[in-house]
Amino acid sequence: MNFHVTYPRFLLIIVLFLSVKFSSAQNVSELSGAWQLNKDSGEEVLLFQDGYFTHTTYRSENGEFVSTRGGTFNEGKGQVSVDVEFNSTDKDEVNLKRDYKWAVKGDRLTININGKPEEWKRLDKGKAPLAGVWRITDRMEDGKIVPIHQTGTRKTLKILTGERFQWVAIDPGTKSFSGTGGGKYTFKDGKYTEHIEFFSRDNDRVGAKLTFDGKLEAGKWHHSGLSSKGDKIYEVWGRVK
Repeated sequence: MNFHVTYPRFLLIIVLFLSVKFSSAQNVSELSGAWQLNKDSGEEVLLFQDGYFTHTTYRSENGEFVSTRGGTFNEGKGQVSVDVEFNSTDKDEVNLKRDYKWAVKGDRLTININGKPEEWKRLDKGKAPLAGVWRITDRMEDGKIVPIHQTGTRKTLKILTGERFQWVAIDPGTKSFSGTGGGKYTFKDGKYTEHIEFFSRDNDRVGAKLTFDGKLEAGKWHHSGLSSKGDKIYEVWGRVK
């Protein structure tokens, strides 16, 4: 067996290896995951996942929801640019672009998202089988999975980092916000469990634990069980690219 490799071919292999390695490194986001900031006004959680962000404030001591906003983001060196898609308290911010300076050191993020530099603590790094931005595409009706016909700009998204989740029902086209909920989640042995920490429509649901059957199949997330109202659901979610 001949293991001899000519110099030009060897050089090409090294270049390709370094190119792939460099490209992979470039795709790793230091912002990815969940961040937390505790203030007198409430607990704030900031999610950055696969080009989408949410910034939510709530009072964990009594479950009171305060506000949320979010949209798409592009990360640059020392600066993140966001396009706001929803804001529960100020619809005039929807469709505006914002730039924020940031820096990550260890498990701390310094960013001026509130108008001045503040230090956030990392909760997770946005790595898990379900980590991503999801949009509902199908549901079970009369024993059959049927597509959901989506028209206009209204949409329901669910953002999952390594340990945190948040869903939002929004319409960027009309600048309307319909609701949100979120908290911590686990996904193990085919069971997806949510621990609700905030719910904009009903504070009484805070503290609830909901467990669903879950599986990843052909790039889709199948999600079934009982809703927070006790209704049977079977939903299929697709990743937002």
